[in-house]
Amino acid sequence: MAPQPRTPRQWELDALRVFAIAGVVMIHVSGLLLAHDDLIGTARRQAAVAVNVGLTWVVPVFVMISGALTLSPRAHADGPVAFYRKRFARILPALLVWHVIYLVVVRLWMRGEPFHPRVVVVGLLDAKMFTALYFLWLIAGLYVIAPVIAAFLAGGGRRRAFGVAGVALLWTQLVYALSTLSSLLGEPRPIHLGAWTQWWPYVGLFVAGWALRDVVLRPVGLVIASVVGCAAVAEPIWQYGVHGPRALVLLPITRLGPMMAVAAISFFLVAIGLGARLTPGPGVAVVLRRLSDAAFGVFLVHLLILEVLKPAVPTRSLWALAGAFVVTLAASFMISLVAGRIRYLRMIF
Repeated sequence: MAPQPRTPRQWELDALRVFAIAGVVMIHVSGLLLAHDDLIGTARRQAAVAVNVGLTWVVPVFVMISGALTLSPRAHADGPVAFYRKRFARILPALLVWHVIYLVVVRLWMRGEPFHPRVVVVGLLDAKMFTALYFLWLIAGLYVIAPVIAAFLAGGGRRRAFGVAGVALLWTQLVYALSTLSSLLGEPRPIHLGAWTQWWPYVGLFVAGWALRDVVLRPVGLVIASVVGCAAVAEPIWQYGVHGPRALVLLPITRLGPMMAVAAISFFLVAIGLGARLTPGPGVAVVLRRLSDAAFGVFLVHLLILEVLKPAVPTRSLWALAGAFVVTLAASFMISLVAGRIRYLRMIF
């Protein structure tokens, strides 16, 4: 395992991001079937669980990809002011506009929910205005502290990055394990993540993305990482089948659980290793780059498209949900790619 010099634009990170956003869409589509409690114990629900739980690692891998790019010295070469100007010029308009869209269009108009100012304020403070919008707060928080982390890492090389990532990952797992243990002992100590605190459990993964960006495993290492990643995915699927959504103390079935961190790191290393050994054709690399650049817009718009499709989709059918996944993903990419070419519209995509 040795760091290798790579070009600033790594095609494998583009490919991994495209796969990850497809995984996010699949998670939300498969979740429609999981809402039917009367299907518990059936083969189709078990299949939906396998897909839903088995793809949860794509969320932490998104954070790793962001860290690999955001903590690069190149990104901070012009100082923190320039960094903030560039990053927040992209994320702030999206954060503001899409919160309004999902509140007004989806919750108030499409779902007919009553408007209560208090609910809106609490939804914003808790980063729970709508399903996956918490991720915008998460990334914004990591952007805020990125210049500090990058400056600290710059003086210590990869070894310091590995140390920071390891300590932060271990600390996060201990905090959540102790919180769960306290609840089991009758002294609940729940961890509340709001808009301003969504970022902190992901610092370890954020730094790990930068630390591992140029680590190319040997062939045997790639095989081991693949096996470890698959095992880390299989464990929570098995655990869910045995215990249901109730998690074991040290192995919670969440995107912040240790198994998902292990899976994300393993598959990230596999992607880097394959990227160093394989060279796609120029046309393939260009397509991957465009799809990767459109992934942010896909994340933002796909829940709106799925909301439009839901009334026409038999959510108890795996085949119908597979079709809904294809339509939602294709339409989301199409809208994002087109919006990216329109001057003002691309500000929120």
